[in-house]
Amino acid sequence: MATPLNDTPLITQLRQGDKQALFGLYDKYSGALYGVIIRICKREDMAKDVLQESFLKIWRKIDQYDASKGKFYTWAYRIAKNTALNAVRNPDPLIQTDDLSVYDDRRTEVPKDYTELNGMLKQLEPHHQRAIELVYFEGFTHREAHKEMKVPLGTFKSYVRQALLKLREQYPEELMLLLLYVELIGHG
Repeated sequence: MATPLNDTPLITQLRQGDKQALFGLYDKYSGALYGVIIRICKREDMAKDVLQESFLKIWRKIDQYDASKGKFYTWAYRIAKNTALNAVRNPDPLIQTDDLSVYDDRRTEVPKDYTELNGMLKQLEPHHQRAIELVYFEGFTHREAHKEMKVPLGTFKSYVRQALLKLREQYPEELMLLLLYVELIGHG
């Protein structure tokens, strides 16, 4: 079996490292391969990732394709199918989906210096200040933090809400900067 005549130039160019050839093969076969992948994965987000990974494998392994053994589509189909099956069997272990409770004892962490925030938190009542510190700076959930402060969950939530309202009243622009700062620290 040979590759259809119109695929041969693209495959030759792909073997020479031509990205445009990969784009051409993608345009031609991605729809059909996506159909195979989505039936296996059953999730659109996973199927899109698998399709991309399949074409990366095609790019890297094009030298393994032998036109005398079959059509290019059949070869690409097998790569896409195997990649999809592997994705379903072995979801990405690098993405943490479980709470591993790595930081159960948060007290061992180095305390943060909040003086850069111009004393905004220091203007709050001590229980409001502690509630904000636990949730926004130490990463506690509300359920964990209310136990830490030894108050009922509803009371703790009201502490957080009251503190944020007070900060918003007194420092509307600064509060936005504080929240941005917290967001950057949390994801940085």
